[in-house]
Amino acid sequence: MLATLLALEAELGRERGARNAARTLDLDLIAYGREVVATQGLTLPHPRAHERRFVMGPLAEIAPGWRHPVSGETAEALAGTAGVGADAQPV
Repeated sequence: MLATLLALEAELGRERGARNAARTLDLDLIAYGREVVATQGLTLPHPRAHERRFVMGPLAEIAPGWRHPVSGETAEALAGTAGVGADAQPV
């Protein structure tokens, strides 16, 4: 799964440099069913997705009842409390 995401990013022109550096493409896997994974290369669910309104807001629009695999909170509830990206505006 991780190898597939990394290969797709590379195929589409992403070059990996310093952590959090500007990038042309960044694919984040937010969750995979109810899987909880913690390896050096992959953490599921995404460790900060629940804090990001720009992730939880759209998820809540399409799947408000989706539940975070660790906390059990719904996407709708998480969207209401997420603070990062709260100032983002739709393009």
